[in-house]
Amino acid sequence: MAPLAASKQIHLNPNLVRLSSPFSFKSAFFCSSETPILNVENPIPNEQLPISADPISSPEAMVPASPFRELRRPKNPENIEDTICRMMDNRPWTTRLQNSIRQLVPSFDHELVYNVLHGAKNSGHALQFFRWVERSNLIQHDREGHLKMIEILGRSSKLNHARCILLDMPKKGLNWDEDLWVVMIDSYGKAGIVQESVKLFQKMEELGVDRTVKSYDVLFKVIMRRGRYMMAKRYYNKMLSKGIEPTRHTFNVLIWGFFLSGKVETANRFFEDMKAREIMPDAVTYNTMINGYNRVGKTEEAEAYFVEMKGRNIEPTVITHTTLIKGYVAVERVDDALRLVEEMRGYGIKPNAVTYSTLLPGLCDAEKMSEARAVLREMVEKHIPPKDNSIFMKLMLGQCKVGDLDAAVDVLKAMIKLSIPTEAGHYGVLIENCCKAGQYDRGVKLLDKLIEKDIILRPQSTLHMEPSAYNPMVEYLCSNGQTAKAEALVRQLMKLGVQDPIALNALICGHSKEGTPDSASELLKIMLRRKVASEKSAFDSLVESYLAKKDPGEAKVVLDSMIENGHSPDSSLYRSLMDALFEDGRVQTASRVMKTMLEKGVTDHKDLIFKILEALLMRGHVEEALGRIELLMQSGIAPDFDSLLSLLCEKGKTIAALKLLDYGMDRDYSIDLSSCEKVIDTLLAAGKTLNAYSILCKIMEKGGVTDWSSCKDFNLIWMIVVDLDKLFVSTRILAFLKCNNDLRLLRLVHESSF
Repeated sequence: MAPLAASKQIHLNPNLVRLSSPFSFKSAFFCSSETPILNVENPIPNEQLPISADPISSPEAMVPASPFRELRRPKNPENIEDTICRMMDNRPWTTRLQNSIRQLVPSFDHELVYNVLHGAKNSGHALQFFRWVERSNLIQHDREGHLKMIEILGRSSKLNHARCILLDMPKKGLNWDEDLWVVMIDSYGKAGIVQESVKLFQKMEELGVDRTVKSYDVLFKVIMRRGRYMMAKRYYNKMLSKGIEPTRHTFNVLIWGFFLSGKVETANRFFEDMKAREIMPDAVTYNTMINGYNRVGKTEEAEAYFVEMKGRNIEPTVITHTTLIKGYVAVERVDDALRLVEEMRGYGIKPNAVTYSTLLPGLCDAEKMSEARAVLREMVEKHIPPKDNSIFMKLMLGQCKVGDLDAAVDVLKAMIKLSIPTEAGHYGVLIENCCKAGQYDRGVKLLDKLIEKDIILRPQSTLHMEPSAYNPMVEYLCSNGQTAKAEALVRQLMKLGVQDPIALNALICGHSKEGTPDSASELLKIMLRRKVASEKSAFDSLVESYLAKKDPGEAKVVLDSMIENGHSPDSSLYRSLMDALFEDGRVQTASRVMKTMLEKGVTDHKDLIFKILEALLMRGHVEEALGRIELLMQSGIAPDFDSLLSLLCEKGKTIAALKLLDYGMDRDYSIDLSSCEKVIDTLLAAGKTLNAYSILCKIMEKGGVTDWSSCKDFNLIWMIVVDLDKLFVSTRILAFLKCNNDLRLLRLVHESSF
């Protein structure tokens, strides 16, 4: 047959491999599977050929390989039950789905129904399928189908449905058996409904269902799990009274339950009763005893049972050793735990994930970090991830505590090798300790990976970075020209709802220092909008940054915000801003800053204040200038009126000089007569005789001139008199001259008037 098959293989039509057929090519040959089939080009039996060189299943063996196309292999047909399960998973349960299943399956049998129920991912779909095939008279469920459905509903806590299916079985002609009721009792127990489990157990007797030790065992497990040890003792006695002998499993469950309730003596009494009944304890029994005594801190007793176990030639399992290791760790006997691990290896017992997860926390607590590092290395080499991933955080903290950053980083690498998701909290511990050790470059590399992989934003994360981790790094980056990287970190944290004022203020200072005040201003607005506490240093740096960029207008906006948020700028900051505004030609804005400064009680920089005051008057902002003078006087700063008047007169600013002189005279400020004469002279020169006359009248009313002979120019009054209406003038001036008994001027006025 082998030569015949080989010869036929040579004459196969190459186009056959293009056919899409559910049948294997192997079925086309009449050769026994036990006979080695030889390839003409490679005469090696099938057993020695690689899979791809199989002359029957591989089309390449029959058709020369083509570099231009890849030949397809026929797919294995899907089982009908798998198809039905896939349809139920992907589509809602409707009449259309039912019809599709009916078209797919002409007739149902119990095996098919059982397999569909077993493969259904959704318990609700399984229940709908179970009821549909029965109501549609497609099949009458047997006992195995009912048991499977009850198990499915019990696992998903749909206990009412499961109970109805159980109680309806006699109506369908099916008898109950103990296993059905055991599943229901156990399901109610796992759901925490102990009273229903007890009722079902009692109902078994009422309905005539035989109760063996199996029913009692599941009842003991249910009630012991809830701490009902007294009830367990009552049912145990009842079981004995009915002549039902307990088994090893019965005692194992009861001993476990008594230890769970803290009843050590009772557990020990049942253990002795077990041996008295000549029921030999097994590894499970001793494991339960060892674990029970460990729970109450009696490690010596646990050791005694460990020795007894070996004395009875019962081989300790990995569970036995792990349980005792857990006891040693609980009482801080880590050296004994390590010794027991070595003993395990001596017996050829390999530690498992639970063993490592039990041992590592004890090593960390005892600060035996070199041993912990070795254990972790062994786990990585054997690729055994622990059951509890929190152990990695404990390892990192322990290694950092003893100052071994290399070992702490190795913990992170071990997580990656063991395919355990790293979280921001793990990186945070390492970054924090790198900063404490001054190894900022190493911390920055860790931060780069953290940001690059978006680890902070993973929704499944439970360990987040603490402020003690990211704040030192943010401050370092902002102080070393890497504020953009620090901002990327802070913005990811902000997406999680973190609004740390220290980090945000550091970012503002960093951007300001690097000459990007707009970025800093954006962050400042976010802070103020979200009512995050701001720091004075952040505002100071931002104002200085805008001033450095020759943008005093924005700097003034920041200063106003600074004051609005309760911070008091330094005197030097006021001066820097006023100087910048003044040099930029924004005199009125500088004046407003000056006003704010004076209102805050800062009275420094008088030279700049007077400079701004002069500029206001020279530009015609007289009212504003007078308001500032009023504020200066309230602050105890008296401007030099004579100097200001002289400057205004020299520059021909007559109206400004007139208003300033009026303001000063109205408030009786100290102004020299010469300054008044200069203002009057300037007014007369500008043809503003009426204004000059008003000043003169004020001088007369104030009694500022008593001897006109001291006037430099006697023609002053003469010019006023000649220019004004003689009758209007005579009344006030003559009265004044008479009062002052100045005959020469009186005669002069008299001659001019008449």
